Amino acid sequence: MRGFAPPAPERSFEMPTVLLIGTSMSAGKTTAAKVIVRLLEQAGLRVVGVKLAGAARHSDLLSMADAGADHTFDFVDAGLPSTAVPEEDYRQALRDLLARIAEVEADVLVAEVGASPLEPYNGEVAIREVGPNVRCTVLSATDPYAVAGMLEAFDFKNNPDLVTGLATRTEAGVELVQKLSGIKALNVMDRDALPQLKTILEDALDL
Repeated sequence: MRGFAPPAPERSFEMPTVLLIGTSMSAGKTTAAKVIVRLLEQAGLRVVGVKLAGAARHSDLLSMADAGADHTFDFVDAGLPSTAVPEEDYRQALRDLLARIAEVEADVLVAEVGASPLEPYNGEVAIREVGPNVRCTVLSATDPYAVAGMLEAFDFKNNPDLVTGLATRTEAGVELVQKLSGIKALNVMDRDALPQLKTILEDALDL
């Protein structure tokens, strides 16, 4: 697949990024990404949606496109069927992918890292590579205790700005996440929470 990927342009990646990571697969990252893409699109921004790491699922990109993303990408565009590959192979493919994204000259990137950064999909490499451009980090968690475990196990340079996902589907879950982690938690499927999410994004992106 790498042999069939077109040459990457020589472009530096400087796009402001909203980064979505998770405590595991199926924690709610793509759901949160869809909501965030929609809010940013409604704010008049040109949005790129991307899946930086994990296993390829075209449905994830279709979800972001349906939410209003102007462009969508994933690592397949750089010639990988998944990112469970040697670190150097992934880093080169990721840099090619980021160069392709930079070429579209959008306003903001909504980037999902599949699985969790602790699993063998090079999620930690992805986080390091886009780190200087990240304006807001959203952690999707399966349960409140997974949030505490992730904060202890993974070396965050800065704690996530927000916790979403299955852990926040109830008021009790939201309260427990905030008690255990000290991080703001929101159920992005609750329409009443969207004004708060919009404010977090506006502040992070200086809108």
